[in-house]
Amino acid sequence: MPPKAEIVEILERTEKYLGDVLLPFWTQRSVDRECGGFLTYFDRDGKPTGLTDKTFLGQIRMLYSMSSTHRFGFGGGRCAELATWAADFILEHFWDAEHEGWNWIADRSGKITVAGKVGYGQVFGMYAFSEYFLATGDARGREAAERTYTAICRNMLDTARGGLFELMQPDWQPERPGRYGGDRKSMDVHMHAMEALTSLYEMTGSASHRRRLLEMIDILIGKMLHPVYGTGYIQFTLDYQPLPAIMFAVDWGRDAQPEDGLARPLDYSSYGHNVEFAWLLLHAADVLGVGRQAYAETVRKIFDHCVEYGIDRQYGGVLVEGPHDGPPTLFEKQFWQQAEVLVGMLDAVALFGDEKYWKAFRSVYDFVFDKFVHMGGGGEWFERVARDGTVVDDALGHAWKICYHTMRSMVQTVNRLRALAGQ
Repeated sequence: MPPKAEIVEILERTEKYLGDVLLPFWTQRSVDRECGGFLTYFDRDGKPTGLTDKTFLGQIRMLYSMSSTHRFGFGGGRCAELATWAADFILEHFWDAEHEGWNWIADRSGKITVAGKVGYGQVFGMYAFSEYFLATGDARGREAAERTYTAICRNMLDTARGGLFELMQPDWQPERPGRYGGDRKSMDVHMHAMEALTSLYEMTGSASHRRRLLEMIDILIGKMLHPVYGTGYIQFTLDYQPLPAIMFAVDWGRDAQPEDGLARPLDYSSYGHNVEFAWLLLHAADVLGVGRQAYAETVRKIFDHCVEYGIDRQYGGVLVEGPHDGPPTLFEKQFWQQAEVLVGMLDAVALFGDEKYWKAFRSVYDFVFDKFVHMGGGGEWFERVARDGTVVDDALGHAWKICYHTMRSMVQTVNRLRALAGQ
C-alpha cells in the first residue's frame, strides 16, 4: 500500500478539482435554458462551437452524470436539479411512442432527426434512469428504467444464442450486415448492458433482473474474453466468433462515416474497455452480494495485462489498444481510457494490494493532470493526445463527449481514495 500521506494528498487534490473546476464547467455552460436539455459542444477554450443537435447518448449521459454525482454527495443539490432537468427533456422528446424504445438524435428543440434504435443507447437509458431513481427517488426514473428493460427484452434479446442485437431500424428490424452492424455483437454494448442491469437490480431487487444480470456476466466472461489471456475481443459474429473490429456506420453526431473494409487486427484488445469491464464487474459483485473474490482471477488477468502492455512507461498514461499477448503498436491516448483505468487500478490496489497497481494509477493520474486536463479552457479534458501528450483533438465537449467519463472517474476515484485512506 502507498503511504497514507500520499493517498490523502491526491484525494484532496481530486476533491478540489471535482468540486471547484470540473462540476462548474458543466453546470455553468451546458444548460439550455431556451429549449431544455443540454448543449454539449465546446471548443478548446470552453466556448460553444455553435452546434446544437442533441443526441440521446449525450442527454442520457448528462442524466447519469448528474444523478450519480448527486448520489455520492457532490454538487450541493445542484446536480439533483440538473438531473431532473435532463429527465424532463429526455422523457418529453426521445421516447418512441409508436415502436417503444429511445430514438437516437434530435435537433436543439427536441425534434427527432435520426430515429434508429441503437442498442448502445437503449442500455444507457436503462442505466441512467435507474441511477436517477436511486439518486432522487423520482418515480419517473424507475418507470422509465423498467419500461426500457421491457423494450430491450421484447426487441433486442437474441433468444437463440444469448446476448443482444445491437443495431436496428426504427421499428426494431435488424440493420444491414457489414459496416451497418446488423450481423455483429460487441463487448462494449454487452459490458454497458451489465452495468445497466447492475443498477436496475440495485433499484428493484427483482429476482428476474438478478438472473438477467448473471446471464450477461456469463456471456461476457465465457464468450467475449480471450480464453488464455483473459482480455476482451472487440466484435463478434452473432454466435460469438471474434471478428476484426470495424467502425459501424452509425451517425453519432460527430464521427465521420467509416470506409468500407476498414478494420483493426483481430488480435487487438482495448485496454480501456478491459479495465472498465473489470471494475464494473467488481461493482456488480458488490450489488449481487457474491463477494469480489468470485471474480478476482478474471479481473487480475485484465489488470495485469494493462499494467504490462497498456501503461506507457516512458511518458505515462494508458494507450488505446494493443494485441492480447504483446506490446502495443498504436500509441495515441484518448481521454476516456485514462478515466476508466484510474478507477480500475484503485480497485486493483484494494483487492490485491500490489504496489504495481498503485504505480500504474499514479502514471495515469499524473499524465491526466499534466496533459489532458485543460485549465485554460475551464478544466475539462482534451479528447485525444499523442503519446507524448501533444494535443491531437482539442474538443472539450461534443455529441457524446460530455462529463460522463471524466466526472464519473473523479467521483469514483474520490470514493476509492477515501476508502484507502480509511475515511
